[in-house]
Amino acid sequence: MKKELICRLFSHMPELSTERLLLRRMRVTDAEDMHRYACRSEVTRYLLWSPHPDLSYTREYLQYLNTRYAAGTFYDWAVTLRSNGRMIGTCGFTTIDPPNECAEVGYVLAPEYWGQGIAAEAVRAVLAFGFERLLLHRIEARFIEGNEASLRVMQKVGMTFEGYRRESMLIKGVRRNIGYSSILCDEFRATAVQHL
Repeated sequence: MKKELICRLFSHMPELSTERLLLRRMRVTDAEDMHRYACRSEVTRYLLWSPHPDLSYTREYLQYLNTRYAAGTFYDWAVTLRSNGRMIGTCGFTTIDPPNECAEVGYVLAPEYWGQGIAAEAVRAVLAFGFERLLLHRIEARFIEGNEASLRVMQKVGMTFEGYRRESMLIKGVRRNIGYSSILCDEFRATAVQHL
């Protein structure tokens, strides 16, 4: 899919629905829900960003994202619970590479929802969107070495661990080994049939 079509599609962020979740555009009114987990060091330990210092920072960040949504250059969904509408994390594409039909998926979840299969449920919805709507060939995910929980999510959705790039990123002043996993369109279709 061409970049212009991707921008047009994401400028009107489509909603994705699963059994327990609704993935939708992030809103400024999500600030309190987002800040509740984004301010915690255990959440950002294996992420590229640091804890949000206060609620106003989170609110300003969400306001900024509205400009990116409007331009169709932001591909991340709010992960919300269908039962109460609360935002409990995010999941989406950190990058999309149209010429190579590839993308990278990323996700973060509030700690009280870890270990319940929610991250995998959200990632599966995003993978399906990527392969079915964006016509991608490959979707990959990265993780900082030591983040075994994130690797388990990748494996749970059918991704293959490809290995580490040694000290390939300087994160918060420390050179870190970065692990890569990926799934191809045909592999995803095969696992989707198994889940029916």
